[in-house]
Amino acid sequence: MTVTPTHLNDLAGRAEAITAEIHQLCDGVPAGTPEHEVLLTARQAAGWMARGAEDLQLAAKELARVQAEQTCAMPWGVCPEHGNTLSSRAGISECRVCHRTWNYDRPGRPCGQPVTWRVIDRTGNETRMCDGHVLGARAAVAGATFMRLDQ
Repeated sequence: MTVTPTHLNDLAGRAEAITAEIHQLCDGVPAGTPEHEVLLTARQAAGWMARGAEDLQLAAKELARVQAEQTCAMPWGVCPEHGNTLSSRAGISECRVCHRTWNYDRPGRPCGQPVTWRVIDRTGNETRMCDGHVLGARAAVAGATFMRLDQ
């Protein structure tokens, strides 16, 4: 299973909900009663839970940053929007669909686009790739699992 920022944020949300529920339960017990003193431990646990929720949110932000910094490892470039639709002539590459141009031989260089997908083939091999390369992989890799990485 790939851990995503969304997973971590969902856990943080659940931790916040549990914190609120603990406070709601404990705050309804009148001060000065024996139960109120016993519930100090539960209130302390709510504080730890709230700090845990904050830590999960920080981890989600950091994971999103790390994932955004990863670049596609494919050894050739593609159009980021349309995939393997490039033609090159005289050192200039052009997408045959959107007509965007690059002043270099883009298909002749490693991709370098941000990783946005995790692709697992039928044998369990994993490749991380960009949006453009996933377009071609969907057509070429039968039985693969495609999982979008959260930004």
